[in-house]
Amino acid sequence: MGDILKSITDDLPKVIKDAGFEAANIVLYTDNAAFFKSSEPQIKELVNKYKKRIELRSDESILESQEKTEKIIKQIIPEDAELTNIIFDQPRSIVIIEAKKPGMVIGKQGSVLQEIKDKTFWSPQVQRSASIKSKITDNIREVLYANNSYRRKFLNEVGKKIYKDWSSDKKEGWIRMTMLGSGRQVGRSCILLQTPVSKILLDCGVDVASHGSDRFPYFDIPEFDIGTIDAVILSHAHLDHCGLLPYLYKMGYKGPLYMTTPTRDITALLALDFIGVAYKQAATPLFSSQDIKEMVKHSICLNFNEVTDVTPDVRITFYNSGHALGSAMVHINIGNGSHNLLYGADLKYVKTRLLDPAVTNFPRVESLIIESTYGGKADILPPRLESENALLEYIKKTIEREGKVLIPELGLGRAQETMLILDDAIKSGKLPPIPVYIDGMIWDINAIHTAYPDFLSNSVRNQIFQDKNPFVSETFKQVGSAQERKQVIEGGPCLVLATSGMLVGGASVEYLKHFAGNKRNTILFVCYQGVGSLGRQIQEGLKEWHTESGEIIPIEIEVHKIDGFSAHAGRTELLNFVKNCKPKPKRIIINHGEVSKSLDLASSIYKIERIETNVPRNLETIRLK
Repeated sequence: MGDILKSITDDLPKVIKDAGFEAANIVLYTDNAAFFKSSEPQIKELVNKYKKRIELRSDESILESQEKTEKIIKQIIPEDAELTNIIFDQPRSIVIIEAKKPGMVIGKQGSVLQEIKDKTFWSPQVQRSASIKSKITDNIREVLYANNSYRRKFLNEVGKKIYKDWSSDKKEGWIRMTMLGSGRQVGRSCILLQTPVSKILLDCGVDVASHGSDRFPYFDIPEFDIGTIDAVILSHAHLDHCGLLPYLYKMGYKGPLYMTTPTRDITALLALDFIGVAYKQAATPLFSSQDIKEMVKHSICLNFNEVTDVTPDVRITFYNSGHALGSAMVHINIGNGSHNLLYGADLKYVKTRLLDPAVTNFPRVESLIIESTYGGKADILPPRLESENALLEYIKKTIEREGKVLIPELGLGRAQETMLILDDAIKSGKLPPIPVYIDGMIWDINAIHTAYPDFLSNSVRNQIFQDKNPFVSETFKQVGSAQERKQVIEGGPCLVLATSGMLVGGASVEYLKHFAGNKRNTILFVCYQGVGSLGRQIQEGLKEWHTESGEIIPIEIEVHKIDGFSAHAGRTELLNFVKNCKPKPKRIIINHGEVSKSLDLASSIYKIERIETNVPRNLETIRLK
């Protein structure tokens, strides 16, 4: 290792009992109580010297007992903090404190946490409890801490690989990327990034609108060997980017998966739903719940703007992409600055009700990978207010004629944006107080939003902090069973938000079966409809729907497509993103778009910015350096 652990411990008094890694972070354990309490200045010096995160924790021998520590924590933390759980991660000397008001657990300038640390010798970490009870978040935390001995060992092994042959100089070499998916198409995003030292996978999704092997990335090529992948980096939790991740662990991958915390929780939820949908379709699931647990056990979560090494020659930083909760653009620093690649993944470059816009300032960027979902000349999205007014108008007209409105939604991001619009419209009188039903995964994903408000826009974050949480508004009613769904279908005028957004399974398809034959009803498409999906077919004028069960259902429902709500950037946003990107990239690679849109965007960027553009097909390799 070069040996960074020895170098650090040699710089300290002889009070370090153990030293190890937690991925790129370095953790020191001491059995000297006095040093543990007074070491802050010395640790800061080491951080400045080595430019690495270094943390000092107590050795197990001086930790206060769990029972006594719990009592001390409950005495110190004010009742108003609404403490909900205390979890001990004994092998790592960490105590996780969950509360509805984490700021009160932290205290002014960390005073409460410091008091807990001084009195118990445990290192406290704070997590926000979801305003809506979230089984998935609880289960994920249980998986992580039930396997805490494994986690400590796993994170240490990751660190050993990162710091193998450690030195401040990183050798320069070639860099190339291969499109395993998302080349001239929307769906199955997957890119293999290679250097002489590292092999990294960027995303690993499915094409939900396709069938057979076309649904999955190209893994049957010589360059792809699951045993040689060093790290997987996930940009966000939509199935076309994350859907196949548990399958990697089923195939034998045991390495780290980097993402933000909300992305981890939602990815696990979508994966469980993916299994459920397979069973409903009488198909064999690609992976099991055990494979999802393996994925969670190997996850390493980062915040925005947090820099971390992932291999000996690759360092990454996540930046807000404005696309969905926890969605990130990945800035990849290769070979100690030899080349800087920005993987834009999916982005939104205007402020929405839910999220702040994508970031455009970076330390350095030589190459940029940018999406082209709405990159065509005709993809000029209307102003958001115009789209909102159109949405409300269609809803009003349908309710006035005593019809029902179905909005098929992406559970992550799109649904929450629609909920904020509807809640505001009903409370301000723009819409009558109609029943708004939420079905499918949306409610569970709402719960995850309430657990991670720091990733949301300032306005929504402030509402949550001020106990005016829009996701628990009385405007919305959860549909939690088949019986409740039957009541909605048989009941009066209403509005239903249901997954999936492309009508390729899920609750939205069940509602469509009952709503489709009635002219008084309306279906509103507010998100992207993949080529070949039922949603795209209806959008393009399908008159009869032949269901998988052999039923023929006439499409009499009123159909409207409302542009402007997409969580993807429209053409103008994409061009503005490139224009405002600082520093200006030397090369732009276009992916994640239908062929004509990708080529059109590439041509326009070249004409306007005079930047070299590439539009690789799937299986094509581009040398970046």
